[in-house]
Amino acid sequence: MALVTFDLFSALIDSRTGGSAAFAGLAAAHGWDAGGADLYDDWDARNKASQKDLPHDDAAPWVSFAEHSRRALAATYAARGLEGDAAADVEVLLGSLPDWPLWPDVEAGLAAVGRSHRVGVLSNVDDELFGRTRAAALVAPDAVLTSERLRAYKPHPELYLRAREAGAQVHVPASARDTRGALEAGLAVVRVRRPGHRVDPAGPQPEHEVDDLAQLPAVLARVSAGA
Repeated sequence: MALVTFDLFSALIDSRTGGSAAFAGLAAAHGWDAGGADLYDDWDARNKASQKDLPHDDAAPWVSFAEHSRRALAATYAARGLEGDAAADVEVLLGSLPDWPLWPDVEAGLAAVGRSHRVGVLSNVDDELFGRTRAAALVAPDAVLTSERLRAYKPHPELYLRAREAGAQVHVPASARDTRGALEAGLAVVRVRRPGHRVDPAGPQPEHEVDDLAQLPAVLARVSAGA
């Protein structure tokens, strides 16, 4: 059976809702006059930039997703003049991962895809952190392709090339950077449209898109047939 991978923090999990709630809790605990969603957006952008800037050289030391998250949190605090212990607070933030919600179509959608394909995940997260998420129970452990395992981060082409070598044939992203990265690496892509995400207008465009994962099995059948 062909392996279909899903992005974790956009296609499967509503990370902005989950992360914003965690940041709202941190702001309340510290007495900050800052919105949870605003803090999440700032941290998330810095976290992605930190991952993008990591050298993809086998000789370079590996930096975990958790460490990227801490660095991004420290930079967010510094930029906003917020007093907080980034090392302690990132433990609170990442400790909230079990509460981050799945999109409503995920459980039924993955079950439907699983009748004809292997269902996996292709994500920048660490293995241990993935295990905390609600998506972990929905995929087989040997179909989880993390940055920790592949030693590369999105959107670097090496991540997608190594995913292909590990057996991934189709990727289901939602975000612009993930869609573009997968297409540029030559993976077949079926993008799921999620609130807050769009395609990069300057990059390659996906041939296939769905609004709901329930539509995915029919589209995958066309992809397999070369349609």
